[in-house]
Amino acid sequence: MSDQPATSLVTVQGRKLEVRRIAGTWRGGITLVFLHEGLGSVSMWRDFPGKVAQATGCTVLVYSRYGYGRSDVFEEPRGVDYMHAEALEALPELLEKLSIRDPVLVGHSDGGSIALIYAAARGAKGLIVLAPHVFVEDISVKSIAEAKTAFETTDLPQKLARHHADAAKTFWGWNDIWLHPDFRRWNIEECLPRVHCPMLAIQGFDDEYGTMAQLDAIARQSGGPVELLRLSDCRHSPHRDQSGVVLEAMERFIERLVEQD
Repeated sequence: MSDQPATSLVTVQGRKLEVRRIAGTWRGGITLVFLHEGLGSVSMWRDFPGKVAQATGCTVLVYSRYGYGRSDVFEEPRGVDYMHAEALEALPELLEKLSIRDPVLVGHSDGGSIALIYAAARGAKGLIVLAPHVFVEDISVKSIAEAKTAFETTDLPQKLARHHADAAKTFWGWNDIWLHPDFRRWNIEECLPRVHCPMLAIQGFDDEYGTMAQLDAIARQSGGPVELLRLSDCRHSPHRDQSGVVLEAMERFIERLVEQD
């Protein structure tokens, strides 16, 4: 990771969050804010944010949510509304502290859901969502139950420990909620008509955590223009499985946003 820009800590809601900023070359002051998946972090994005900054010329902000990466470790359990809490409370405070206005949000999985909730409430310049969830599917619960077994029986804890200060607290903080019976009713489709900004929504046909029904719902119900990118030979992380195609699509999407200004 020595070739990566250094991280810093920013206090949000009384908790220290790990933040990495990658300077852009221009792009009219556009800042892309990366929102990671349910077990993600700054480091788990690997070099993809840097490639996006280089390709688009945009400044990129990547951060680890509370309980993830090198941010403060979970001290209390979260509720089934944790994505709403992130989108409506923590993220706005972080953006205000960093003087980021009208961002383009780049969200993966849970991060995509957080991006949608934020945009519905506060607006955004644009959204790029990778394998987002707008409702819970059987395939999601099945795969998350399998992740529980893997955490208990394989070297998954050791792998996650490379990216999180307390891998066990991070894992169970995510897994327990998704497998909670109340979470089956989680649904953010009501947010979609209030998302008016341009959106690029990307998903793989082989996604083990969701089906194309997620993208169909977004395309059908969103209040703004939506571009869909459905990828073959691609599982739950399009930016890793089809990095080149995703990068090109993001670059074109940002070009159109710039042209609209």
